[in-house]
Amino acid sequence: MYAFPTLKFFIKLIIISAILQGCKSEIDDNSKTKVSLERNDAEIISMSSKALPEIITRLSFGSCLSEKKDQSIWNNIAAEKPDAFIFMGDNVYGDAYYKDPIFDDPNMPKMQAAYQELAQSRQFKKFRDQVPVIPTWDDHDYGLNDGGASYKFKEKSKNLFLKAWNIPPGDVRYQRQGIYASKTLGQKGQRIQIIMLDTRSFRTELTPTDQYNAPGKERYIPSTSEKGTLLGLEQWSWLKEQLEKPADLRILVSTIQVIADGHGWEAWRTMPYERNKLYKLIKDTNVENLIILSGDRHAGAFYEREDLAPFKIHEVTSSSLNLPGSYWRSKNNDTSIESGPYRTTPMQYEPNYGLMDIDWNSRIAHVSLVSPGNITFDKEISF
Repeated sequence: MYAFPTLKFFIKLIIISAILQGCKSEIDDNSKTKVSLERNDAEIISMSSKALPEIITRLSFGSCLSEKKDQSIWNNIAAEKPDAFIFMGDNVYGDAYYKDPIFDDPNMPKMQAAYQELAQSRQFKKFRDQVPVIPTWDDHDYGLNDGGASYKFKEKSKNLFLKAWNIPPGDVRYQRQGIYASKTLGQKGQRIQIIMLDTRSFRTELTPTDQYNAPGKERYIPSTSEKGTLLGLEQWSWLKEQLEKPADLRILVSTIQVIADGHGWEAWRTMPYERNKLYKLIKDTNVENLIILSGDRHAGAFYEREDLAPFKIHEVTSSSLNLPGSYWRSKNNDTSIESGPYRTTPMQYEPNYGLMDIDWNSRIAHVSLVSPGNITFDKEISF
């Protein structure tokens, strides 16, 4: 006699079917992810921008931009009508963290996706059509938070950087390690030299703090060794050559802060021997027409040293474009005031960018730290 299937049989059948469907779905999702990453690798968008003019009279600069956050600050900067914009690192946040499943993926899918998202921003596309962009990188677009020379995917990261920023094939950065570069524009009397350091590719390990989050020791303390390096031998030699070239105004882009002494985050102060080497080089080459620009800190300020050379050494930190330190300070009820014996303005924790108006006749650079809707700091620097 024919036996009809029991209810238990149908329940088992439904469960098996669901399991098989789930496996198929997982396979399909993995396949889609793989195809998507391969497509990103092949089709990463190059972010070209307007060609640089011969003469620069208004320069803009900024750092630390999340591709996932509001991009409207580009409209503010474009309205200033700058001749160029220096993008001073952390231009995207494409770094993977240690516990991230893709941390060891040599294709750096998160970085690729970050560049893609920024390239597709309508505000940034419009900005690039209006303003030439001069980019360098810091840790979050290098690929590793606080990363240095030991980062194993730095060559892949470099290739992505060069492609994403539409660096032409004949550029010297394709032929050597790192992405440090220099550009001089204008004729005698109006020559501006823009030197962009690579503070990632060659930097040896930092000294971890002995008091986590303690003021002035938040993550790192100054090294007592003279063996470490921040720039590496070749870049140091190259920098000396650049500072010896003729220029009427020099802009040195460091990405991490040089003069600041009031914190224990990444900065040149973590390698005192290297910072003193930089100060000595500035003094020995007599570059009194030098202005240092930096980012990284999610805060902005002006800094100055007048005890290291026969002339003042100036630094302007501009950060962040859309990831302001005010967010974390509010979240953590942080009202602390960072110490700073060489800081000449209060810290600006709101979104900000820098402007530099250059008067070639009077040889004065009028520098502003602009925070839309908030206080703007100004300073005149003779060169």
